[in-house]
Amino acid sequence: MTTKSPARTAKKSASAKARPSNHETLLMTLTMLDMMPKVGMISASEMHARLLHMGYERDLRSIQRQLEVLSTQFAIERDDSSKPYDIRDIIRGVVDDAHFFEVHEAFAPNLVVGFARIDGRSIGIVANQPAYYAGVLDISSSEKGARFVRFCDAFNIPLITFEDVPGFLPGVTQEHGGIIRHGAKLLFAFCEATVPKITVITRKAYGGAYCVMASKHIRTDFNFAYPTAEIAVMGAEGAMNVLHGKSIAIAPDPAARKAELVAEYNEKFANPYIAAEFGFIDEVILPRETRQKLVKALAFLETKRDTTPPKKHGNIPL
Repeated sequence: MTTKSPARTAKKSASAKARPSNHETLLMTLTMLDMMPKVGMISASEMHARLLHMGYERDLRSIQRQLEVLSTQFAIERDDSSKPYDIRDIIRGVVDDAHFFEVHEAFAPNLVVGFARIDGRSIGIVANQPAYYAGVLDISSSEKGARFVRFCDAFNIPLITFEDVPGFLPGVTQEHGGIIRHGAKLLFAFCEATVPKITVITRKAYGGAYCVMASKHIRTDFNFAYPTAEIAVMGAEGAMNVLHGKSIAIAPDPAARKAELVAEYNEKFANPYIAAEFGFIDEVILPRETRQKLVKALAFLETKRDTTPPKKHGNIPL
């Protein structure tokens, strides 16, 4: 008579817990199918009944309170732009029923992608995740985002981007792995997409990564920014080290001189109002106004019809 070892039994038990049950798998499949655009396949009442069955109830007053908290949170965090936060908190405070169906969650967590509804309309969401690697773009997150953007474009699902990106991840490994080529995939996907595209800049938007994340420069329809947004080539601290490193070093009080230059840089360059003057931002909004602005923008873009040049297809950098 053979007996199973305790280690093997524990490993099998842990594996069983990690694997979703049949019921959970069916719910995930149902949610995914419900996010697809369709005409006449399901009524609003049926959709609401399914959401209630899955444990999500609509409470607009609760959402409004959450957005008020977020507004206060960002006002505080303005003093420390390196402080992490979970971008999914903002997403859930904006979408219907606070329900965000995230996909590819375990892969490249520095970029969040998934489906939701706003005012009943299916949308795809792409968002930098400041809580992981500060939301930086790398090879894996670029491929993850590009694949999701092209999926949404293929099925005519509008795209909403929440941007808080400090740039592309530096390093020998990324360079040898082809970060420029992989980053270009995400850029190409956003450029090629003809669905309605809306971007909300929550905080950092630096350098080439700012352009890649559905900026106005690549045909995004509406670009909003919070007052906390920092739109610039690079962060103020790094910029001062490059531009005024020598003058700071020889100053009587280097720390005070650097703080003075950083404040001047933020006032003249790293804020959303300068970008708005040049037309790169359509409107600077408060966090609590996010849902209202997105609802209006999606309604305005509902009849959008965009065309691409007459050719067989583009040449995405594979």
